[in-house]
Amino acid sequence: MVTGEKRGIFLITGVMASGKSTVAQLLAEKFEKGVHVRGDIFRRMIVSGREEMLPDSNEEAIRQLRLRYQIAAQTADAYFEAGFNVVLQDVILGPMLQEIVELIRSRPLHVIVLTPSQEAVANREAARPKKGYGLWTIAELDRQLREETPKLGMWLDTTADSAAETVEQIWQSAWTNARV
Repeated sequence: MVTGEKRGIFLITGVMASGKSTVAQLLAEKFEKGVHVRGDIFRRMIVSGREEMLPDSNEEAIRQLRLRYQIAAQTADAYFEAGFNVVLQDVILGPMLQEIVELIRSRPLHVIVLTPSQEAVANREAARPKKGYGLWTIAELDRQLREETPKLGMWLDTTADSAAETVEQIWQSAWTNARV
């Protein structure tokens, strides 16, 4: 734990099974006052009328995704304004990464994009109890990440890194790099 620390918001994204949740939790635990905001929780709060994001999503699914990001950004800002370091993690791909960066008012904001290889993602997906892939393929999400997502912040190829090693990389560069 770190005392007398600088504060910030850390936005961690990547494809499903890239290590976002584990890295975010470990990073939040490094702070004396740390919060881990899991963006997906806001999707799961919709108990009826939820439209899932699918490869051919309709306008309502996209509207709900934007709402999820808006609520996550507001939550991150509220915790930051209350004196916490915030680690917000979610799957945020394509131009929506720039949108959520603009929704988060507090600064400094550190954007971290986890980019393990498709093979590493497949291995991680196979090893975890929850399954994220079905209609989405690893290849399609990886393509969206690498080809359509703006190159903001720090992009980390975590193929060969443990979650702890990834957190250490983020920690070492947090106050000098990866800010937007």
